Amino acid sequence: MSPSEWESLCDGCGKCCLHKLEDEDTGKIHYTNVACQMLNLGTCGCKDYPNRQKHIPDCVQLDASKVEALKWLPSTCAYRLVAENKPLPWWHPLITGDRNSVHEAGASVRGRAIAESRAGPLDRHIVTWPA
Repeated sequence: MSPSEWESLCDGCGKCCLHKLEDEDTGKIHYTNVACQMLNLGTCGCKDYPNRQKHIPDCVQLDASKVEALKWLPSTCAYRLVAENKPLPWWHPLITGDRNSVHEAGASVRGRAIAESRAGPLDRHIVTWPA
């Protein structure tokens, strides 16, 4: 897959840009509705995608070799689905040809996430919907 083909797998849901908490005892990942400071809450895209790691050094650069190890990726994530040889969801922009279909289907964080600058303690923002 070419780099542009790989990047096209992203559906623009914004779920991977939400903060996650890991239980130290069990290793279980808890999703929050708190967005990374770089996530545009309206578009669900990164405010500076090409330079995001300069702003957020621990931002994960997804590539095929890492996907299987990243158990926190949402179940609807196309990178995960491709790695698992599963079909893309009906609302994926590569299926519909429309970048807004992810939002129209309610599969994105649009309208459901908050900025980390307004959140306070992350453990007060644990949600179940992103997985």
